Amino acid sequence: MELRPGLNRIGNDIVACYLVSDDDGITLIDAGIPGQWHDFLDELKAMGRPIEDVRGIVLTHGDSDHIGFAEKLRTEHGIPVYVHEADAARARGEGKSSGAWGSMRLGPTLGFLWYSARRGGLRPVYVKEVVAVQAGETLPLPGSPVIISMPGHSPGSIAVHVPEVDAVFVGDALTTRNVLTGVEGPAPAPFTDDPASALEALGHLTGLGVTWVLPGHGAPWSGGVDEAVRLVRAAADASGGSDAAGDERAA
Repeated sequence: MELRPGLNRIGNDIVACYLVSDDDGITLIDAGIPGQWHDFLDELKAMGRPIEDVRGIVLTHGDSDHIGFAEKLRTEHGIPVYVHEADAARARGEGKSSGAWGSMRLGPTLGFLWYSARRGGLRPVYVKEVVAVQAGETLPLPGSPVIISMPGHSPGSIAVHVPEVDAVFVGDALTTRNVLTGVEGPAPAPFTDDPASALEALGHLTGLGVTWVLPGHGAPWSGGVDEAVRLVRAAADASGGSDAAGDERAA
């Protein structure tokens, strides 16, 4: 799905990844789950671009629902996979997965698990070789993506700022649809290792001035990054940071 020229989404509000394209080629931001491979190929076809135009994959973190088909692209097409050095082990399957599930509603949770299971999300394919990146780097890829450190969801979570398409890709630094409760709108993401650090890291996004905030789960947000951050913090304040409050809302 084209969001704007040079910016396309693969997947849906359950699991999504993104393509940034220009005359120099394509950068893939995250790789979803393995079974979204055909969605990826279909999107390239709709764009009129061959797979050879993909120059690199940037992972917002190393969790299984973001590494998806990255290893397939790496081994079959020689496309490098970039991930923050603090999440490199996780992307290779050597680190633990993200934190506690928190509040749940039966329908959305089963929907997430069913969608993932049908598309190989419960059988992750880890990335055997990665290129480690650090905060502040501008990668030599289409769109000149800039790495922003967003520790909290995982130690090496990042946001990827691409001014060329007026967007920041946030992975699970925030969500616009909680996959476990179905609640929509910018809010803290579930499965987060260190929720307090994740909230603190949102300050790294303020002032970017971009329109599009693109999470790994939930609808694309086009209301501006500062407003998205404000709403995430408001949602966290409303929950009181406690599972009990979240459980009460989910009941």
